[in-house]
Amino acid sequence: MTEQIQNEPPQHDHGMKQDNDEDSQQYLTFIMANEEYGVEILSVQEIRGWESTTVIPNAPSHVKGVINLRGTIVPIIDLRQRFGIEVLDYGATTVVIVVKVAIANEHKVIGIVVDAVSDVFSVNNDDVRDAPNFGEGTDLSFIKGLTNASDKMVILLDINMLLGSEVLPEAEQLSNLINTLDAPQQQVVNA
Repeated sequence: MTEQIQNEPPQHDHGMKQDNDEDSQQYLTFIMANEEYGVEILSVQEIRGWESTTVIPNAPSHVKGVINLRGTIVPIIDLRQRFGIEVLDYGATTVVIVVKVAIANEHKVIGIVVDAVSDVFSVNNDDVRDAPNFGEGTDLSFIKGLTNASDKMVILLDINMLLGSEVLPEAEQLSNLINTLDAPQQQVVNA
């Protein structure tokens, strides 16, 4: 299951203002642990079914490994583990949302594993509420805000804040590591 996302403005107007003020944004929503989260649709490159990854040694537990996506090495991050949510076995509805993330002065492609994709919503910026303050010990900088969509609360994520600080090897380093892992092991013969 692979679904390409066309990052073009919608051709229809559902009461949204279509001016340069950008009063609303579209979000792809997904489910984790019966909660609904959203990421800006413009950051989504594609949606894929779960597939096994090449495991990277010494990576954090939430980094499941990497996949080769049409020649691009893509790190795969399990958002359940990243958020400290109980880990589940991957099933038929488990998907990887491939997103573009701004890290420093460049864009990287990263996949996030979620329980299921839900919907696409247009959210008026005036309808987004700040996340509650839980004190200095809790970092919520990756939460853009909260909103209601179809009578349910949606946590809107700032994907750049969430994943932009990930310490991930450069694509060239990952390619070299994968080539090393895939190379046939030479047997050492004792003379």
